[in-house]
Amino acid sequence: MEKSSIEGRILVTGSAGQLGKSLRKIAGQYPDLDLFFPDESDADLTDREQIERHITASNIGGIINCAAYTAVDRAEEDEETAYTINTLGVRVLGDLCKTYGIPLIHFSTDYVFDGLSDDPYTEVSAANPLGAYGRTKLAGERALCDWGCNAVVIRTSWLYSEFGNNFVVTMLRLGGEGKPLRVVCDQRGTPTYATDLARAALEVLRKGVSGFDILHYSALGQTSWYGFAREIFLLRGIQADITPVSTEQYPVKAPRPRNSVMCMDKALQRGLTLRPWQDALAECLGEIE
Repeated sequence: MEKSSIEGRILVTGSAGQLGKSLRKIAGQYPDLDLFFPDESDADLTDREQIERHITASNIGGIINCAAYTAVDRAEEDEETAYTINTLGVRVLGDLCKTYGIPLIHFSTDYVFDGLSDDPYTEVSAANPLGAYGRTKLAGERALCDWGCNAVVIRTSWLYSEFGNNFVVTMLRLGGEGKPLRVVCDQRGTPTYATDLARAALEVLRKGVSGFDILHYSALGQTSWYGFAREIFLLRGIQADITPVSTEQYPVKAPRPRNSVMCMDKALQRGLTLRPWQDALAECLGEIE
């Protein structure tokens, strides 16, 4: 097994979320990486002194930031809170990582794009977020770039797992209830299994982080939310009453990118493992069982 270049423990913020829980699940598979999961109440990104205390007291040699404000629709009415966490909190991490010379892995989103392109988005595609969530996440990315710390921003899309509330868990619940479902069919993207994303983050950190970089990571292939739901029900053998609808027929507060498909070439060049989204979904459903 490849040995990590990190000296010291790795602080994982946002450990109570689905990505944080996925990192905790696979931590034992990376014995060369000593992951440290503080309580959520003791790892407030906006509290510089609190995070700095962890760095100095726990011999922190790297940070993986899973903390984020991800309530996309609620952010339209409460952009200030989203900004506090997704931008100001990230600035704190960037400042501390530069001060102590430690690397940072931070996660961002397809929502930094407007989705108007028909082509997969690359890391250098022009960002143009449509809503508050995307704006605050993009501002967080730029804050890290401006600080000049050693950081990799991993943009991902359509994240799901066996933990918490997400599209897969919701579809299983609603499909099991036998109620008619209406699912959007004209937004395209690639579902990302949080366990795969967690592994990718650890591999990036293990190989070393130098300077600032942006990386897209999801799975292989693409689908719509309707196609995603159909595959969930197919793999689970659920006979769901599901109807495809347009974005206009399913109004929400925050606008969604029509196209969230991202180019994975850079991830492949880095040697990261990618697999078809259907295979990852099958594994997740097995974990839920």
